[in-house]
Amino acid sequence: MQRIRELGRDRGGNVLLIFGLGLPVLMGLTSAALEYGSLVKRRTELQRAADGGSIAGVNQFKLANTDDAAAIRAAIAMAQGQAQASTDRRPQVEAEVLGNHSSVKVTVRESVPLAFGKLLNVPQVELVVHSTAKLAGTTRLCLLALEPAAKKAFSAEQYARIAAPDCSIYSNSTSQESISGGEGAVVTALTTCSAGGYRGTSANFTPPPATGCPTLKDPLADRPAPSVGPCVVLDAAINANAADATKPVKIVRGTYTLNPGTYCNGLEITDGATVTLRPGVYVVKNGPLVVKRRGSMAGENVGFYFTGDRGGLLFDKDSTVSLTAPKDGEMASLLFFEERLVSSPAAPPEPDDSTGPKPPQPPAPETNTPVRQYRIISDNARTLLGTIYLPAGRLIVDSKKPVADQSAYTVVVARLVNLYEGPNLILNARYGSSDVPVPDGVGPSSADTVLSH
Repeated sequence: MQRIRELGRDRGGNVLLIFGLGLPVLMGLTSAALEYGSLVKRRTELQRAADGGSIAGVNQFKLANTDDAAAIRAAIAMAQGQAQASTDRRPQVEAEVLGNHSSVKVTVRESVPLAFGKLLNVPQVELVVHSTAKLAGTTRLCLLALEPAAKKAFSAEQYARIAAPDCSIYSNSTSQESISGGEGAVVTALTTCSAGGYRGTSANFTPPPATGCPTLKDPLADRPAPSVGPCVVLDAAINANAADATKPVKIVRGTYTLNPGTYCNGLEITDGATVTLRPGVYVVKNGPLVVKRRGSMAGENVGFYFTGDRGGLLFDKDSTVSLTAPKDGEMASLLFFEERLVSSPAAPPEPDDSTGPKPPQPPAPETNTPVRQYRIISDNARTLLGTIYLPAGRLIVDSKKPVADQSAYTVVVARLVNLYEGPNLILNARYGSSDVPVPDGVGPSSADTVLSH
């Protein structure tokens, strides 16, 4: 009896019994924890794949000639490849383009089987992740007014038209009238953005400008200036001013071919002269480039560099101009480029009045900062392919006919850009249609990629 009573008081076997009863629960909790950890790890992998896909997709819009379908294909391919890197399962990937070529959203779904979930009649769980990448800043930048404070850094007055349907217009001025549209003017762009405000009605802008945008750095500030060599010397058979070295090179009547070099005191093509430019860099030193009185100038893969306070440009109303920028070399992609500093710019050349009423002088610029003037009045300047870079210049377009409409692309970066009268400035963005490169920072590669989930 004593032994039986001692056995009844012994509690050692209860521990083993409790452990035996609790073991399945403990193993289940451990399995659930491991499975949960596995799901967290897999979700992280899928999120990383979605991020990679959205970035790959939106980055397509930095490339030449990209459409929505190409961006979607790139996003899906990247996300699918990354998601399958560590599994035999094939996740479902969807992609869509948001906004005006500015964002790509990727969604990745995957059904993951659950070992422990079968006990709870939950054989699998669906993981879903999203990622959106967008281009921050201006995308496909085709016009930038660099002026930081003045009114009308970019303006279209009277019946001016500017069309940039596949790229963006940007003004850095913080003035409340940084961008201005007047009377019957129409500005059409992928986006229009002002660091300050704008003046005009809904009829002036499609879409309406965004305001309070962050200012953009000069995207071409690091481009070095081309070298300036000795003055080109042309004999009297070509240069009507050959006898006076203080006057510009002046070409009148006849048909001529010019070579690259430094043209001192300016270059004037007038009185029906037809000039063809050989490829290369043309430095216009201490004087303007003028084409007037039925003068004609054409050149492929040519770049003009303006240096000195007296620099500037006038393509008069009855001139004919057709130019494409260099493909390579020190002026690659730059059609016009000017010295960045100017202290006392000369008065701009006057339009000619020999063939009709002289076009009115444009209003004075809305800035006290010295600027050179580059004026296009020509009704036949339809090919201006490349980048017009005038960091200390005022580009004025006041022709009556389309300008640059036959160019694959035209990019304008200038201190001030003002359109008057009734011009129709066309800024195409068919970057892939030309072998002239687009500078880094403008065109198809001007935005940073920002990721959001």
